[in-house]
Amino acid sequence: MSNQRWTEVDNYLNKHLVEQDVALLCALNTNADAGLPAIDVSPNQGKLLHIYARMIQARRVLEIGTLGGYSTIWLARALPEDGKVITLEYDERHAEIASQNIRRAGLEDKITIRPGAALDTLPTLHNSEPFDLIFIDADKKNNPAYLEWALRYSRPGTVIIGDNVVRDGAITHPTPQDENIAGICRFIDLIGQNSRLTATALQTVGSKGWDGFIIALVNH
Repeated sequence: MSNQRWTEVDNYLNKHLVEQDVALLCALNTNADAGLPAIDVSPNQGKLLHIYARMIQARRVLEIGTLGGYSTIWLARALPEDGKVITLEYDERHAEIASQNIRRAGLEDKITIRPGAALDTLPTLHNSEPFDLIFIDADKKNNPAYLEWALRYSRPGTVIIGDNVVRDGAITHPTPQDENIAGICRFIDLIGQNSRLTATALQTVGSKGWDGFIIALVNH
């Protein structure tokens, strides 16, 4: 099957199952108009994150990699009134655009954007309560380090989700020259070897091509 057919199926599923309001649609349009890379999660993936957060009754969410805030909005909308998303974004311009999208969605009280390299901002969260859900979707070469920080800020029952862990199947044929694929492979290895975690991964196909999520539960 072709990417075109996968996209047609995504469009069908989104039409019947995923209702996007003005704020979500404007976020995607604003990101595109601003020239941000078209790497937002797809609508059905955004709603999947939303459902995961609701399933575990999350109150505190950490997102590593904001881009334009599309996934951030989905996550924040899953939280109770006193819920909070802390989202980390390397690129200051991306963070500014995300702020616009978040204000338009009326979620500025629930979302805090921390601009700067995540490996610099993560240590500043040390006084935070543990997070209920942690979504890792930033530069893949640093995924092993992001996992280490995610575990520091977790509690038993925390769910850790990593995006883009298949990359058109490149994980099965990694090359030393590709730091991102090497980072993903190490990330998967570390999760699989960690006795604190129960994990699985799923391949996905759709408008974003062939990729996948890894989902890990911090054990009691």
